[in-house]
Amino acid sequence: MAENRTAAVGQRAPAPHPKSRGAARRAMRKGPTIDDVAKLAGVSRGTVSRVLNGARYVSPAARTAVERAMKESGYVVNQSARTLVTRRANAVAFIVSEPQERLFEDPNFSVLLRSCTQELGERDANLVLMLAGTASARSRVLRFVRAGHVDGVLLVSTHSGDPLIAQLQESRVPAVSCGRSLGTGVGVPYVGADDRGGARSMVDYLRRAGRRRIATIAGPLDTPGGVDRLDGYRDVVGEDSPRRLVVAAADWSHAAGEEAMTRLLEASPDLDAVFVASDLLAAGAMAVLRRAGRTVPDDVAVGGFDDSPVAVATDPQLTTVRQPLDLIGTHMVRVLQGVFEGQTPVNVIVPTELVVRGTA
Repeated sequence: MAENRTAAVGQRAPAPHPKSRGAARRAMRKGPTIDDVAKLAGVSRGTVSRVLNGARYVSPAARTAVERAMKESGYVVNQSARTLVTRRANAVAFIVSEPQERLFEDPNFSVLLRSCTQELGERDANLVLMLAGTASARSRVLRFVRAGHVDGVLLVSTHSGDPLIAQLQESRVPAVSCGRSLGTGVGVPYVGADDRGGARSMVDYLRRAGRRRIATIAGPLDTPGGVDRLDGYRDVVGEDSPRRLVVAAADWSHAAGEEAMTRLLEASPDLDAVFVASDLLAAGAMAVLRRAGRTVPDDVAVGGFDDSPVAVATDPQLTTVRQPLDLIGTHMVRVLQGVFEGQTPVNVIVPTELVVRGTA
């Protein structure tokens, strides 16, 4: 207590003792400790500890001296020790409910990962990537999260009835979902694109371009993107449109796009346009059209959704709907931070944009 009073009255940090210079040199050789920081700053070990743990009862001058000593010595906070005191892991789990191969095939995941990592970095927090595409993987994820290794989770590519969402809620683990959760009965705050509005704008564009037999390859109907983008399609073509013009893909992969387009051509060989619920699915659909001798866009116009790197890798380049995944990732972290701070959870919907290229 005496050292704090002295610092407060004199408005200056205590002058470093000559021996503190030796402490700094030793710290450089073997790695600095909290004792080295204390000696270099000319304060007690307890004062350094209070600074590290964010305690309020430290004079500004002493805090400045400690921070300067940490910088000069290269001291790095022992995160495990800090966790014991603050009860915070300072880490967030990024949980993808898909098989491992999907993580590396779909470029959307990398965009979300990058934006979430950057936003967490601004808050001096870490991201832990976890896959929960199988029952055993979900169990491992749940054990890890319940053990307190992370402060909260970001849920990506959730499916209808996914038990992980309810289990996290039961464990009172803060969570934010990318897109609304379907069929869980659990209110998890979410951030997502305007999927329905974006699909509506694409199908309306195809219709205004003179296409009359517009089909769609919907995404998996146990995902919010699959359901909402199909609803946007139906908003334009009508609920009574021929069922043969609608095919749902098994998943969001290139192979699923090929399989769905094959079925669509068999059921509706006279189609003149197709709205596909993702760029990756659209790339698979275009491969089938090419093998069937259909030219794009002359015979069949194609529209995708995402504006991922896949959209500019197709030939011709894909007309698509841009969803700002980088912004979605940023908002997911911010909403989760709000939950940490006790704020009322909010849902965020970000607008989409039609991007016209060569396929329509």
